[in-house]
Amino acid sequence: MSIAQHKAVLVLALPMILSNVTSPLLGLVDTAVIGHMDEPYYLGGVAVGSMIITLIFWLMGFLRMATTGMVAQAFGREQVNAQAKLLIQGLCIALAISLLILVLQHPIKSLALWLAGASAEVSAQAQSYYSVRIWATPMALTNLVLMGWLLGRQQAKLAMVAVIVTNCVNLSLDLWFVIGLGWGVQGVAWASLLAESCSMVLLLVFANRQLTSMGLSVVVALKRHLAINGLGALLALKRDIFIRSACLQAVFSFITFQGARLGDIPLAANAILLNFLMLISYALDGFAYSAEAQVGQAYGQNKPERLHFLVKLNLLWGAFSGLCFSLAFLLFGEHLIALMTGIAEVQEYAKEYLMWVIALPLLSFLCYLMDGVYIGAAKGAVMRNSMMVSALAVFFPMWWILHSFGLTNTALWAALSAFMVARGLTLSGHYSWSIARRRFINNAAQSI
Repeated sequence: MSIAQHKAVLVLALPMILSNVTSPLLGLVDTAVIGHMDEPYYLGGVAVGSMIITLIFWLMGFLRMATTGMVAQAFGREQVNAQAKLLIQGLCIALAISLLILVLQHPIKSLALWLAGASAEVSAQAQSYYSVRIWATPMALTNLVLMGWLLGRQQAKLAMVAVIVTNCVNLSLDLWFVIGLGWGVQGVAWASLLAESCSMVLLLVFANRQLTSMGLSVVVALKRHLAINGLGALLALKRDIFIRSACLQAVFSFITFQGARLGDIPLAANAILLNFLMLISYALDGFAYSAEAQVGQAYGQNKPERLHFLVKLNLLWGAFSGLCFSLAFLLFGEHLIALMTGIAEVQEYAKEYLMWVIALPLLSFLCYLMDGVYIGAAKGAVMRNSMMVSALAVFFPMWWILHSFGLTNTALWAALSAFMVARGLTLSGHYSWSIARRRFINNAAQSI
């Protein structure tokens, strides 16, 4: 592996790592701002409220992932019209789903709070957060499509600029609304809503510039590709990734809701540790995004040898990043917990479970990288099956067994660790099997 080959991976991965890390860092700032208020239920309220919103938005993650994979393949085949068509169709789907979510917002909130089973104080704060943040849905889902489209075209630097600018806006508004104006939990929600709006405007500008360089514009692309023909393959891929995302969110929602049932202190401590995990996952996703774009391009060009080489190269960097994060949390984890909250009981409870956060980067880097490989190859059915096995046959049974022995919160973290390992092993096992039989690339020359 030459220096140039490593550089090609880092050129795509590093901008996304830098931009991705700002998102969980923003979450950590939210946690720190709310965590230093005088009662733990404020932090618990943000944890439950943001989990409901995160559940909705991450369930819609197929809008980005399916777009990235199919655009990357069209980019590899140099199909300009196909790239524009995927953008327009993706935006139409995002807006239609947004309208449905806004119509159903109250039943969604009631069901989620009932499942959470949190205290009355936590539930009240969660409702306060949700009632504002839910109106960011159209912007957030539009941003998923735009981000996926840019990444599929290997425009990682533009994606980085958009994410960093947006998170800086969010951070500034966070501090102003919560500390300056004293809006509390609603201040965090308003900051996020306005930041999503800012992101949408910026990403639309970037997408229009990309279309212009292709000899098109948003208006021309709308006129030419606002049709349902050819929508079947895109919807099928989105369906499979939606099911996969639903299983993933079922796991993380279950962790938050079970934490709420354990009490306000465990809920607040788990919220801090899960923010650390988000920091890890967003950073490791940088190499997954690199794999998405590069694997998708190689898949579209029907180059299996190059594809396999790119997988190994990104895997090497993913493992190195996982090791670095494990060492960082081993050395500085307790100090980071102290920064997140001044409540002594929450600090001590979080420190008891810090070991899981230290181990998770090494246990999970493989699943993040393989997700990127399968997104780039647009193999949604394999991702769906892997996630269903990992969630239904590993996470929930393991939690139930350990919980029955009275381990409570330990059962959640042990099951989560096993879940991450299972995701990586199922996808890498399928990949090794299909590569050995030369079945990974198929129908690569098909037009979109």
